[in-house]
Amino acid sequence: MGELGKLHQLIIPVFGHNITINLEVVVMTWIVIALLIILGLFASYKRKILPRPIQALGELIVSMLYGLTEDAMGKELAKTYAPLICALFMFLLVSNWLGMIPHLEEPTKDLNTTLGLGIMGFFIAHYAGIRSKGFKAYIKEYFQPIFFMMPLNLIGEVAKIVSISFRLFGNIMGGSIIILVVSYLTYSLVLPPFLYGFFALFVGTIQAFVFTMLTVVYISVQVK
Repeated sequence: MGELGKLHQLIIPVFGHNITINLEVVVMTWIVIALLIILGLFASYKRKILPRPIQALGELIVSMLYGLTEDAMGKELAKTYAPLICALFMFLLVSNWLGMIPHLEEPTKDLNTTLGLGIMGFFIAHYAGIRSKGFKAYIKEYFQPIFFMMPLNLIGEVAKIVSISFRLFGNIMGGSIIILVVSYLTYSLVLPPFLYGFFALFVGTIQAFVFTMLTVVYISVQVK
């Protein structure tokens, strides 16, 4: 891979196997978290009845996602899971937009990030299902409509992780590849700025919303 690639990786030996950590993705993720904390502080600083633009934007996003979560899960469960859904959407949105800043990359362009978020949503959804229905009723659903359908039902649940993770990863990575190819062909003169705006703002926003709503659906299916 070369010396430059090694600088971006941390290799940790564990029981005779090497675990490779992409330091660039870790740094970009922390940049996203730092930006969200800063935006949150600005949005909540000296809140007023007549909100400032950044406060109004924050309240609009929170109220919209809270309403969608309440429609899917009900009022009581929305109180528990709406903060998670809001945090997930904002993290994905800023992550998908981060590539517009020079020398920064989208954390969601790495499969480990999207897969980690998919696995997180999977465990939260199934924990919510067990908590809502009880362990016995939860397990019983995997044997419906006929008991030997259990393996297929399990495969279906695992397929949800693959589907939601690869969809986000493929769209963000695909957009980056298209921009790179077109930039090379046009010497970065005309189309790349438009493509950056299209893939980062439009596609990035849509994919963040789709991933978040699928997570809401997965949780609501388990709790009902």
